[in-house]
This record gives sequence, structure tokens and C-alpha cells, in this order.
Amino acid sequence: MGDDVRGLHGGGAATTGGGGPAAAKTERARLHVAMLALQLGYAGFHVVSRLALNMGVSKLVFPVYRNLIALCLLAPFAYFLERKDRPAMTPGFLLQFFLLALCGITTNQSFYLLGLDNTSPTFASAIQNSVPAITFAMAAALGIERVRLRRRDGLAKAAGTLLCVAGATVITLFKGPAVFGPAAAVVTVTAVAPPQAAGNNSSKSWALGCVYLMGHCLSWSGWLVLQAPVLKRYPARLSVTSYTCFFGLLQFLAIAAVVERDAAAWTLTSGSELLTILYAGLVASGVAFAVQTWCIDRGGPVFVAVYQPVQTLLVAVMASLLLGEQFYLGGIMGAVLIIAGLYLVLWGKSEERALAAKQAAGVCDDEPDAAASCLKQPLLPSPATLESAV
Repeated sequence: MGDDVRGLHGGGAATTGGGGPAAAKTERARLHVAMLALQLGYAGFHVVSRLALNMGVSKLVFPVYRNLIALCLLAPFAYFLERKDRPAMTPGFLLQFFLLALCGITTNQSFYLLGLDNTSPTFASAIQNSVPAITFAMAAALGIERVRLRRRDGLAKAAGTLLCVAGATVITLFKGPAVFGPAAAVVTVTAVAPPQAAGNNSSKSWALGCVYLMGHCLSWSGWLVLQAPVLKRYPARLSVTSYTCFFGLLQFLAIAAVVERDAAAWTLTSGSELLTILYAGLVASGVAFAVQTWCIDRGGPVFVAVYQPVQTLLVAVMASLLLGEQFYLGGIMGAVLIIAGLYLVLWGKSEERALAAKQAAGVCDDEPDAAASCLKQPLLPSPATLESAV
């Protein structure tokens, strides 16, 4: 794939050899189509997850079945298709896969379900728009990416991060009045929910739900940052996803063995519950995890994260039609701030890319520190750098 796509994060796997501009454009188009399909799949997952919670599916049983289905789907493909690509397994790789699962599956999915249970699908998706800024902030804090505030791109990324933080704060602290919502919510879902699942809205905390969702975003960003260097050392994308699902499944089972001891919670009592879990496992974990891993490898973690606003729009439409969801002023204000911050970060990365192209062509830039572009410091370290650090 061409360097212009990888330039979004200033580094990436080696480009595929040959092919010329036409091949590069085709590869870029495939990447964009894959990202759009990924956001559509995840948008459906937000709504499906809410349906599952409304029907009384346990917050521990749901991710166990989800990751079990994903593992059964991905493992055979990983075994047969990547037999020649997999490096020899080492204790170091096992530890990395375990940590990826802890960050990207166990912590990530647990915080998400807790947050969704207290808020709504649309606002869960809205807060996820802060993931690119959090990813950038993590990389900067770790010294992986350098922030130069005397340059426009550095200022844009810093300002975008602050806007995302401000938006998340508004969503968390200010719910506000309902400004839009269908006159009548869909009743077919709540009608099949058992009394203990329907619960009492007074027991839900919007602010606590937003805090859970921010924990979800932090763990997701950490997974994005950690996964890219792992893929450089273990370039078998499906195998990485399968190992991650495997260790995530083991971790959830260990937690469920202590917390969820009611055998009835593991029984699916309706076809609707089965369909929600099948969607979560086949689409959101199986197919989507594989597609996202491929996109991270080809386009980088920041490129993957900048498609989040598309998902928010799709979730808003789906949740309004299927769940009768209402939209609150605080959530809308916060979402606008977060999306504005998101695109400031994206613009900053675009400016970096333009500066790198000038330097590659031997064109001098008049801005301070142009000779020491942070593009020379990739968003994620190279395997050689990681090995020397160890």
C-alpha cells in the first residue's frame, strides 16, 4: 500500500512492492471501503448490545459467548491461511497476546457494557470519538510521538486533544434536557425483558456510565497503541486476533467463575437473545476484529480511529428507529466538541504528511523545527527499537 496512507501515522509496515500509482489507489480504496463496512458493523453492534441488556442477558455471559463464537470463527482461518507466516511461538509473544486481550477485550468490553447499561448506544458511540486523541496523547506521553507546539500540526493535535477532553467532560457532567426523540419508543424489546432486567431507571447513573465509557476508550486506545508493534514482530493478523480472543475468553471465564455463579444466567431463553449474541460474536468480534487488525496494519492506529464519526451517525439513526432513543442537549454538545477535536487531530496528521513529502523532495520549510519533523519519530516504535529497549 502507498506511503500516503501510512503517512497518517507517520510509520507503518513496509509497503507492498511495485504496482505503481494505480495499485496504490486501489489499495487505498480497499482500505477505505473496509473501514466504512467496519463502522456499519460496529454501529449495529451498539444497538444489538443494548437489545441484549434490555432482554436481561448477563454482562459476563454476553462477552463470553461473543468471544467464544469469534474464536471458533477465526481460529480455523488463522491456522490454515497463516501457517507459513506465523513466527515461532515464544513466552514473550504469549505474554503480549495476554496483555492485548486484557486491554483490548476484557477491560474494553467490560467497561463498554457497564457504560452502555447506564447511558445509550448513541452517546456510547459519541464518546468513542475521543479514541484518536487519546491514542495520540498516549503516544506522546510514552515518547513515541513528539509534539512540537511551535508548528501548526503540533498545535492542531494538542488543541484537538483538549477539545475531545472537554467534550467528554460535558457529556459526563451535563446531561441536559431531551431535545429530540421519537414520540413512542419501540415496545417489542422491553416487552420480552424480565422484571429484573428491565430494572428501574432511577438505579442508573448517567455520569457513572460516562466514566465507564471513558475507561472503555482508554483501554481501546491502549490496545491500538500496543497492537501495532506486536504486528510488526508477529505479522500474522488473523493469528494475533485469534490469540487475543482466546486469552480474552479465558480471562472472562475466570471472572465469571467468581462473579456469575447462577447457572440460569448461562441459558439463552429466546431466539432474540441468541441472535444478539451471534451478531456480537460473528460480526463485531469475528469479522470486525479481523478487518480492524488488517486496517491497523495497513493504515495505522490513528487512521483506523478517525472513522468513528461515521459510526456515531449510523448509531443515532439505528437507535432512534429501533429503540426510540432520545437525544439530550449535553450529549449533543459534547459530541460536537469531540468530533471537532477529532478532525483537528486528523488535520494535524495531514500537515505532518505534507511536511514529510516536502522533506522527501528536498524542499526546505520555513517553519521552526522543520528539519526535525516529528514524522521522523513514528507514532509507534520500530521492532528494532523495541528489542533494544528490552
